[in-house]
Amino acid sequence: MLKILIPTAMLIPLTWVSPSKALWPTTLAHSLTISIISLSWLCNSSITGWISLNQMMALDPLSAPLLVLTCWLLPLMILASQNHLGSEPTSRQRMYITLLISLQFFLIMAFSATEVILFYVMFEATLIPTLILITRWGNQSERLSAGTYFLFYTLAGSLPLLVALLLLQNTSGTLSLLSLQYAPAFPLASIGDKLWWAGCLLAFLVKMPLYGVHLWLPKAHVEAPIAGSMVLAAVLLKLGGYGMIRMMMVLEPLTKELSYPFIILALWGVVMTGSICLRQTDLKSLIAYSSVGHMGLVAGGILTQTAWGLTGAIILMIAHGLTSSALFCLANTNYERTHSRTMVLARGLQMVLPLMTAWWFISSLANLALPPLPNLMGELMIITSLLAWSPWTIALTGAGTLITAGYSLYMFLMTQRGPLPQHIISLPPSHTREHLLLALHLLPLLLLTLKPEVVWGWSS
Repeated sequence: MLKILIPTAMLIPLTWVSPSKALWPTTLAHSLTISIISLSWLCNSSITGWISLNQMMALDPLSAPLLVLTCWLLPLMILASQNHLGSEPTSRQRMYITLLISLQFFLIMAFSATEVILFYVMFEATLIPTLILITRWGNQSERLSAGTYFLFYTLAGSLPLLVALLLLQNTSGTLSLLSLQYAPAFPLASIGDKLWWAGCLLAFLVKMPLYGVHLWLPKAHVEAPIAGSMVLAAVLLKLGGYGMIRMMMVLEPLTKELSYPFIILALWGVVMTGSICLRQTDLKSLIAYSSVGHMGLVAGGILTQTAWGLTGAIILMIAHGLTSSALFCLANTNYERTHSRTMVLARGLQMVLPLMTAWWFISSLANLALPPLPNLMGELMIITSLLAWSPWTIALTGAGTLITAGYSLYMFLMTQRGPLPQHIISLPPSHTREHLLLALHLLPLLLLTLKPEVVWGWSS
């Protein structure tokens, strides 16, 4: 664990001492080295128990893929932000990279924590760098209100979790994930017990976000700078799913009837957010709402509490992390050239940037879950587990997948096809940096189709 954590911490002094000319290359090279070393965590997919266990931190097949995704994302965020920050003073560039590094540090601690309280503290600590990124480097003047939404939704959701954890500590005497699974279960007889159950899950459902408490997400995504959007879509939403899977272990035999409304809300959210996507004019907003729909499927899969549901949820979390991050990068390359996120004003770009269209095409197909990509595998496993839970869910999940295909193609056709608008006179060509960035997103996704068991979780 420390072979990743210590180099990540040492990235911060490196950022501040390296000369301004070498700032981006050195941080990129160092973070890429860390992410390549972290791939060694995926080798142990056959082991079902904990590995590299110490008093505070450990790995298991659930947290390893999420940790590797976290480490993989830092060099990509640095690559994506380089042009965006080129005109800023060097001290601000250093501060920006420091925030990204601290975010990675907190996320590694959160995903590998064996103590639930340590996980809670790190879960909350990720708020601070993200909030600074949104409010300081956001695009529009609404970034302060977006930051406020983000802060208050997450805080209001996670305070009940703290109370629930203290109650759990009181009754079971431990908050270690290693021993909690052997603690006696709560009877859930009184209303207070049911509120405790809801308190345990509420923070994660807000973070995912569940439809109904999702309003902070489109605002935060639209206003955040490119690295903020990438880390929000790829990793921070996964904290919610990871926390739910971990807490389900404590709530296991008790939750059959209590989780009904949440599953129904999640599946209703898949259809509703898909329908919202079909009439979006703002490109980043469309990608943000599509994230809510995909995370609704993940929440449904986790709440069914079956092996298939959990496996599908883990696979879909990893696949969605890479896909939506790639889509935000593509939206950003468009925005840097046309200075508009309105799709009607920046269309027909296939004429000007044909190679970018290829990346758009692959990303859109991954978003609508085309076989043989892992997106489809995750969705199929979740839909199967939901079908076993209740045959009626096929209506919602079927409509959801149909609408997802619709808005993914709508997004592709609106940005790439059609006539080039009159006001676009000259566009800068696409850079090698951007193609490398998208290759590093989509190649892992394509390679996962060859060896999907590295992200299967426990069910392998």
